[in-house]
Amino acid sequence: MSPPSLPIISIAPYLPTSTASEKQKLETSRALHEACRDYGFFYLDISSFADKSETDELTDLAREFFALPQDVKDRLSLRNQDNARGYARLNENVTQGKADAHEGLDFYRPVPNPDKNIPLHGENQWPDVSHFRERYQRWTERMQELGLLVMEAMSVGLGMTREEWKQLRSQVDHSFWVMRVIGYPPLPTGHDGFSCGAHRDYGCLTFLYADPTKSALQVFLQNPSLLSKANGHTNGHTNGANGTSQPILPTEEGSEKGVWIYADPIPGCVVCNIGEMWEIWTNGLYKSTLHRVLHKGSNYRIPFFFEPNFDALVEPLAAISRLPEADSLEIDKARKPVVYGDFLLQKVGSNFSEGGGKYS
Repeated sequence: MSPPSLPIISIAPYLPTSTASEKQKLETSRALHEACRDYGFFYLDISSFADKSETDELTDLAREFFALPQDVKDRLSLRNQDNARGYARLNENVTQGKADAHEGLDFYRPVPNPDKNIPLHGENQWPDVSHFRERYQRWTERMQELGLLVMEAMSVGLGMTREEWKQLRSQVDHSFWVMRVIGYPPLPTGHDGFSCGAHRDYGCLTFLYADPTKSALQVFLQNPSLLSKANGHTNGHTNGANGTSQPILPTEEGSEKGVWIYADPIPGCVVCNIGEMWEIWTNGLYKSTLHRVLHKGSNYRIPFFFEPNFDALVEPLAAISRLPEADSLEIDKARKPVVYGDFLLQKVGSNFSEGGGKYS
């Protein structure tokens, strides 16, 4: 029996240029709903949305930046600004109290009247690498477009009315996005840590453009129907997304029962996962999924975090009570509303000190 693998969903039917029928759009929305409900992760086929040359150029620019001398990269240190925007050295980012073996360059949505003494209100620090700022700013615009398309498709999957979608859209139409450019050195043999430790994303949607390195991103599945597939696979190896043989991963994480699977990159796709804001919106029907990175290569990843507006009040959606799952599944009791900016401020401080949640 094959172990579970993440579903692949094309966003093509929701593109403005699409000639897809309403039935095709609905099929996409249903697939997104099932993926979010059962996995919390999926491959999003964006081959009809973004050309490979765009992401290839971003990777080349990342390589050029991370190859700079350490003292040059340090000129963009997080400490120059609000301790969130800028460059973090190798092992400076922390997950669950343990240093992550990667270096990163972090950008957030620009704010009016920036002030580095106010948390998350500093200015982005751009490297002096030709075309870097121009190309990456264009990518943030593209990912914001993609975020709104996916959110609309998800609203249909949840059975929301057009008015309900408009209300939800007003909470993400000025997304307080985050983009990270991450460089991974190969972990040495016997290294007891991770390139990025196990964590859940705490925002809305993550779009990860991943380098070709296999057996790096690992996702922790806990859905009982998926676990039955994994438990029936006992030959000691599993197939990755591209059919490569890989060792079976552990079936637990601390006290939590589940199974780790590989989420290897697929050409033309980004890996997409949902964050904790979707747990609130869906009253626990969708759950943010644990994931981690154990990177044996030397390469680069570019996660874009499409988040709610900074001042958005995130609370359970009325449409959730109308879903069939509202009766058949044990959906959690009403989640407490949060103002996203307040929630974010509580989380971000732990990224570079002893603590937990993070962007990665």
